[in-house]
Amino acid sequence: MRSISSKATEPATKASLVININLIRSMSIVVGLLMSTVAHAGFVDFIIRGTPTISYPAVGQTDFLITVAGQKAALGSNDINGQTLGSLQSVAITRLDDVTRFTAGSGPQVAPYLNFWITDGAGNFAVVANEPSDVNFQPLYSNGYDLSFADLSDKVAKIFEVTDKSWLPNAGVGLTFADLASFVIQAPTPAQLTAGWAGLGTGAPDELVTNKAYGVNWVFGDTLSNYVSGTPGYLVSNASVSAVSGVPEPATLALLGLGLAGFAVSRRRKI
Repeated sequence: MRSISSKATEPATKASLVININLIRSMSIVVGLLMSTVAHAGFVDFIIRGTPTISYPAVGQTDFLITVAGQKAALGSNDINGQTLGSLQSVAITRLDDVTRFTAGSGPQVAPYLNFWITDGAGNFAVVANEPSDVNFQPLYSNGYDLSFADLSDKVAKIFEVTDKSWLPNAGVGLTFADLASFVIQAPTPAQLTAGWAGLGTGAPDELVTNKAYGVNWVFGDTLSNYVSGTPGYLVSNASVSAVSGVPEPATLALLGLGLAGFAVSRRRKI
């Protein structure tokens, strides 16, 4: 039987310790990167109500012509559905048309407005928004918007498209976006929207006819005439949104665990 002296095993033990420490450090960096994974979203245009005109004057540009009250259209994205509202990193859009034709501080001058579908995961949905005509929101406008959750957190959060607000903090009254940080961004399915619920109206951000909805929406037009663009319409580009995923997916963590276990077995066999 082969014997191994403690002196002979000492270098191997030290080497193993260094490797294991380096492995732990590397895995910590990987987990950190996974926890800051950013989901970038693309937007699609859709008509919500009435007959607004949507056109594409140039590559990457979308024009929304809202000529009368009641017309409503949007750019929507579902790519960060499943993330919490508080994980929002950035939501942005650029205005290209001449806003000086509108009264300062009016809806058209600081359009579009932003809204989100949120859910508690128990079948309840609502739309949360803050119209840019709110004087506390207007300073955020600069040839469009580039907003983080920090920008939104202390702003009034208005709740729409639901009558029963008992599932929301303070029954949906007197809220800021910070109060809703833990709620999940998630659009209802077409089937859920078709079935409907108390408080759901024709102005809800879902596509006319198909009822397809998007979790994040830049909206043009409204029930009243406060967001009528006239001619020319709202010309926009560079709509984007990103959210930071705070917790690695379970499957990813499982793979990391298997990798660590496999490395440990491999080291034992070599030693």
